[in-house]
Amino acid sequence: MLRRHLLPVLASSAATANGRVPIRRAKVTRFFPSPEGHPNALEATPEGLWVGEQVSDIAYLLDWKTGKVLKKVPTESSNTSGMAYGGGYLWMGANGGPLGRFPRPDEPRHGRIVKVDPEEGRTVGVYRIPDEGGVHGVLYADNALWITCFKWNCIAKVDPNTFQVLHKIPLHLSRPHGLAWDPPGIWVGYSNDHLFLKQDLKDGRILDIISVQKGVDPDPHGMDMYQGTMYYCDAGIVPGGTPVNTAHSGYIYRVDA
Repeated sequence: MLRRHLLPVLASSAATANGRVPIRRAKVTRFFPSPEGHPNALEATPEGLWVGEQVSDIAYLLDWKTGKVLKKVPTESSNTSGMAYGGGYLWMGANGGPLGRFPRPDEPRHGRIVKVDPEEGRTVGVYRIPDEGGVHGVLYADNALWITCFKWNCIAKVDPNTFQVLHKIPLHLSRPHGLAWDPPGIWVGYSNDHLFLKQDLKDGRILDIISVQKGVDPDPHGMDMYQGTMYYCDAGIVPGGTPVNTAHSGYIYRVDA
């Protein structure tokens, strides 16, 4: 019921951005399985598709055609949720406690970005999220990192060297997850509402809307775009860190809309 009320509101707010933007229903096609079955982050590159596993926190580079593992990079991330590749490094979104453990319910959740050398698996740096909250979406584009900030309810563009905040755009719904670069906008996956919104890079206005069907299509977690096509994954883990097994969990999917 809540989602049905939200859709007209979203379409209405989009009207100020680019006329009345229709909500496009996606066709979702299974692409290939993740190496471990709990993918929670995607990063598309010409060399292959990076997948961040939520339980082991290992980053895998997969062949675009076969899904074969091209590279395996153990990281010191924890409860990985979101990743990026840029400037020669992997940038892992970490929400967990000590390595290999989900945070306890009463434990403060200070999200952080773990900067990893993809050749050696060495941690180069660890940085707090700007608002010191949690993080799900991480993107490297325009020589900057774009990070979802839960406390500020925004996407923050930060300098990857200093982590100084350069720009902010607002988020529109709860539980923002994957991010994808598509100028003049940035795609944001909203997991709870099964919506992908393309938001203007300048002010966050809605430029485009894609929906997937809750209970029918896979749950959206990590997401990215490659050569104009969107991909997302279903981690098979519910909020709080409990693994679940469904017909969709553990796979990467292609979105046609």
